[in-house]
Amino acid sequence: MTRQELFDQILQKRSFLCVGLDSDVNKIPGHLRREEDPILVFNKRVIDATVDTAVAYKPNIAFYESLGPQGWNTLAKTLEYIPKEHFTIADAKRGDIGNTSKMYAKAFFEQMDFDAITIAPYMGEDSVTPFLSFADKWAILLALTSNKGAMDFQNLQIGESELFEQVLIKSREWGSADQLMYVVGATRGEMFAQIRKHAPDHFLLVPGVGAQGGDLGTVCKHGMNSQCGLLVNSSRGIIYAGEGEQFDESVKKAALDLQADMDRMLDQYLR
Repeated sequence: MTRQELFDQILQKRSFLCVGLDSDVNKIPGHLRREEDPILVFNKRVIDATVDTAVAYKPNIAFYESLGPQGWNTLAKTLEYIPKEHFTIADAKRGDIGNTSKMYAKAFFEQMDFDAITIAPYMGEDSVTPFLSFADKWAILLALTSNKGAMDFQNLQIGESELFEQVLIKSREWGSADQLMYVVGATRGEMFAQIRKHAPDHFLLVPGVGAQGGDLGTVCKHGMNSQCGLLVNSSRGIIYAGEGEQFDESVKKAALDLQADMDRMLDQYLR
């Protein structure tokens, strides 16, 4: 998917919502566990409930590969079920030496046809550039995350900048804003202005709104650009919003509530 196609979807739906499909068989409604493929049935109902409000879906690959061959099959069927106009992200956090990264890229871009993949850039340029050789595909680099241990490394001072800033500065030499996105946690909302100094035009994938407590208004105030430039992800806050046989009604309401907030943010901050 191109940058313009993604922006068109944002404008059309008045939303920059990414639904994280971190689907755990131990957390889905109990009645679904009687299904032959409970995660697939759950995912389909979540997708049906959010298809009009979401512009992107992000399966967390660990939740599928932990189930072995059946999990990979479920992932493939889930991806096939997502409408083609939606942006799809493999939250795989890959990143290895060049020839290995090339195989990861072929797996997620050719075999499974995801639009994007998350990448840990610690091993540098040759671990990232194989993902940039595919037309209209995206590498989403971890920059400033919201997990407990993020500050162990990401905020280390390197000369006049912090390590996460070096990731932004250096990686811009490898690819353009039409190829690269960055992960920036919503719980670090005060840092978005600093992020935008180094990556003014790039899209940012923003986890942490909802269950993790990130503030959408702060993210948008400091992070939105002329093409929105944000994909705000919600996983637990949406997919586990409801219980029982009609759980998807609560899923739909949670997505609609967040989309309504996004609509207001677009009116207020889209420049």
